[in-house]
Amino acid sequence: MSNRLLVLGWHNIDPTPGFPDPPGVGRLGFAKQLRTLERFANVLPLQRALTLMELGEPLPPRAVALTFDDGYRDNLDLGVPMLAEHGFPATFFLVPGFLSGTVGAWWEDLSAAFERARAPRLTVGGLTHDLTTPAARQTAHDAVRVSVKALDHADRVAEVARVSEELNPAPTSVGEGLFMDWAGAKSLLAGGHEIGSHTVSHAILERETEAAQLTELAESRTALESGLGISVDTLAFPNGAASDYSETTTRLVSELGYRCAVTTRAGLAGRSDSPYEMRRVVLTPTTDLSSVASKGWRKARKVVGGRLSSLARG
Repeated sequence: MSNRLLVLGWHNIDPTPGFPDPPGVGRLGFAKQLRTLERFANVLPLQRALTLMELGEPLPPRAVALTFDDGYRDNLDLGVPMLAEHGFPATFFLVPGFLSGTVGAWWEDLSAAFERARAPRLTVGGLTHDLTTPAARQTAHDAVRVSVKALDHADRVAEVARVSEELNPAPTSVGEGLFMDWAGAKSLLAGGHEIGSHTVSHAILERETEAAQLTELAESRTALESGLGISVDTLAFPNGAASDYSETTTRLVSELGYRCAVTTRAGLAGRSDSPYEMRRVVLTPTTDLSSVASKGWRKARKVVGGRLSSLARG
């Protein structure tokens, strides 16, 4: 038996503008990862794992909880049927603003605008970026993505809109319907999965005032509970690195009665650790999970730890 829990996290399965991969690679990779988990792990619901940890009871050996952030539509269309083939439960951390279509995913909007950019150059923060080659566009995209992450939510949305306008992207319908709606969220529940909060608008909480953090944390929970008719007491911090939340954030999470908050900080979750800073290994569908499983946690850090800062996004 074990006292440590490996929480795994994913976002999308199929490629998106924000996280492109060759077509079909994500589906094949995710299927392979699930087969690996069936061989090496004991997958249990996050809520069940939390109960065992709170009661001081041992977890199963090689205990693993599966999570997904943001509510990408392919989680429902692809992920849920693939999970069902193995009998695996998962927790989906959802953003009410995405479900309602009132908030855009800034990283996807930004990437889509760069992908279709027709402008030859872009000026951001007093610097002018060349956009005349794919490599130059990628360099500019990476720089802008880092800079807007440092802003609070309102300024980030405004800057992404300004940059997108300056990029003059070619019109397209690709990317529409990238995230599931409320009906999709209800389908997750019908499939036996759990739902947690990922804030109202996917705000990076440490960039916000205390009052704004409270609103994001409280209203997301209220919206999910009223919209889905369930109790919600688990949370995933958007982006989730150590610099993306603070003691103020974890205090608010505790005061609001959340049971736990998961991060994107690589590590195993233990009962002696704070439930409001649970460590989690964030994967892409192409991560070599067999190496993670067979060579232990040291290998897991090597495989995914260096990618967290660029891949983690809530």
